[in-house]
Amino acid sequence: FAEVDGSFPNHAPDPSASGSLDALINEVKLQQADLGLAFDGDADRMVAVTAAGKVVSADQMLMLFAKDVLTRNPGADVVYDIKCSRHLNQLIASHGGRPVMSKCGHSLIKQKMLETGALLGGEFTGHYCFKERWFGFDDGLYSGARLIEFLTMEGTLLDAVIADLPASMNSVEVHLPVDEARKFAIVEALQLALEQGLNADDGQITLLDGVRVDYAAGWGLVRASNTSASLNLRFEADNEAALDSIQVSFREALLVIAPELEW
Repeated sequence: FAEVDGSFPNHAPDPSASGSLDALINEVKLQQADLGLAFDGDADRMVAVTAAGKVVSADQMLMLFAKDVLTRNPGADVVYDIKCSRHLNQLIASHGGRPVMSKCGHSLIKQKMLETGALLGGEFTGHYCFKERWFGFDDGLYSGARLIEFLTMEGTLLDAVIADLPASMNSVEVHLPVDEARKFAIVEALQLALEQGLNADDGQITLLDGVRVDYAAGWGLVRASNTSASLNLRFEADNEAALDSIQVSFREALLVIAPELEW
């Protein structure tokens, strides 16, 4: 859209919002472009669309950036938030880097980068922070430029790069409205229940930010939102059956603790 209009009449200035990329996807296909880039209202986030119209998830984009940075900086730390795919952790390690998980929030990502000296950090909402050749803060325009540089140097298209990255089935992020005064207590009760073995089975529990349980075939996360009266949930698994099973386990545990939740 060529006209600048701060009322955002066409769609929300949030590239992660449902439907906000439809116009970009259509234009990429119409123009037979190699890719499309979307930014949020203050341009500190970037989301990419491939030539085929596929929206690239932030954790897959961070995999791409990590592979690139680690080719020049073996052993470097890469920071990512707890909502990211488990494949990201494995990819960073397999390319000679040190994966560092952080709490959610781009300010916390940057803080962890300062603590560890990491050269790259990213968050599932599309914030990317480059310390290599940049200043270590989230700049959507610079992130887009780094993506274009990488694709140009590799002489390939984004569709091909993404096809080579590990992928799983995952859910959209679920937001459950909850009483602001109750949200942290619910998460604490869920932590206690899982630590005592409820629905944990063979899972490994991480309590860095909410409750994340990693199972053999996937993982689930429940955390209290930093900015709203809600619980945020995300799930990933190797297949649909495992994804459904993990979601059912979390749903059953949560509804025992907070039957008022609408899920």
